[in-house]
Amino acid sequence: MIGLIIAGLAFALLFLFRILWKQNRALAELRDAVKLNQPYLREESIANYLPNWNGLVETINLQITENSALQQQHSGQLTQLEATLGNLREAVLIVDQANYIHLANRALREIFPASRNLVNLRLELIIRSSAFLDYVRATRAGQPLSRQEFEITDGAHTVWIEASGAPIASPDGKNAWALFVIHNLTTERKLERVRRDFVANASHELRTPLSIIKGYVETLVDGHDTMTFEERDKFLKTIQRHSDRLKAIIDDLLSLSRLESATPQLNLEAVNFAEFFGELADEYRHRESGAAHTITVAVPADFGAVNGDREKLTHVFGNLIENALKYTPKGSRIELGARALGGNEVELCVRDNGAGIPATDLPHIFERFYRVEKGRSRETGGTGLGLSIVKHIVQLHHGKVWAESSEGQGLAIFVSLPRSQKS
Repeated sequence: MIGLIIAGLAFALLFLFRILWKQNRALAELRDAVKLNQPYLREESIANYLPNWNGLVETINLQITENSALQQQHSGQLTQLEATLGNLREAVLIVDQANYIHLANRALREIFPASRNLVNLRLELIIRSSAFLDYVRATRAGQPLSRQEFEITDGAHTVWIEASGAPIASPDGKNAWALFVIHNLTTERKLERVRRDFVANASHELRTPLSIIKGYVETLVDGHDTMTFEERDKFLKTIQRHSDRLKAIIDDLLSLSRLESATPQLNLEAVNFAEFFGELADEYRHRESGAAHTITVAVPADFGAVNGDREKLTHVFGNLIENALKYTPKGSRIELGARALGGNEVELCVRDNGAGIPATDLPHIFERFYRVEKGRSRETGGTGLGLSIVKHIVQLHHGKVWAESSEGQGLAIFVSLPRSQKS
């Protein structure tokens, strides 16, 4: 009798355990369906016999269906927005209440090229600017804000943007999102900085000879009756020297202006560099500045011709030769060389064995008014614009120019040019 009771209890416990196991498994399947956003199939359920189970499944399936419809609508809206805004020149950004990016058009990706796929990333990972993030929070909160500029620095990369924003509702209408229209001001700000630096440098360079001329003229005017002939002659030669320097600066500024114009012209012709370098070398050997130097030419006999503007190329290599003569002691060697690089490229070089230039200065010597040593160009009559003009002429020929030097071992200026040019 007791055995039958125990057996009955065991059977009942086993039956209850099986029911509980089926319930837990059914609930797990239902939970997975919600996570996957897929309707739960009641006919496959192992818990159809549970009270109200079919009603629960029907309610959850309805919610899953509605949620899927909302997500599809949301995706469709963003896709439509992306298609509409994708080709705009203005950058467009949409972020949600947690600063996740939901829309970033092509213009925005071009501003921040390091992160091509911006969607679903946190805004803080892309735009590292506390000022801009504060602007985003204030916009999302509905505060009236005017258009603002932001400087965003990420390591050595700096961009300037101008942003205007407005709060928008999320697709489900429950949260506040924000939409921003962003203009990239980086190019404009860099050009403004270059312009300010150029004006400041040009003003300084012009002021120096003008101040000297003015001072000497005032001295001549005030003391011409008491000055000796030798003193007046010395003053007049100083005025002449600084007038020539002033004219050289103005001429170089005009040359730069013409080279940077919208439509600079090249008068193309075949230039035989063996003859071209030979003529230049011979000309400078007979000048007073070059008489004490050794000027040589090393161009292969089969080098051939290069299509270029002879007058502008004369300006380029004449400038480089003059620099080599100015900044090397008497007796130094200056070599004009050329070699073919294969294909359509040639490499031309003006090399000296003078004091050379420190490595820290090499990247800057083609900048306007840059000087390796303060006052160096003034003492030798230079304007500080010669190498900048060289760079512009070479670029006009679709070429490149660079310098190589070791301090104390001379300087070499290289120019690479395409052998043929489009006229």
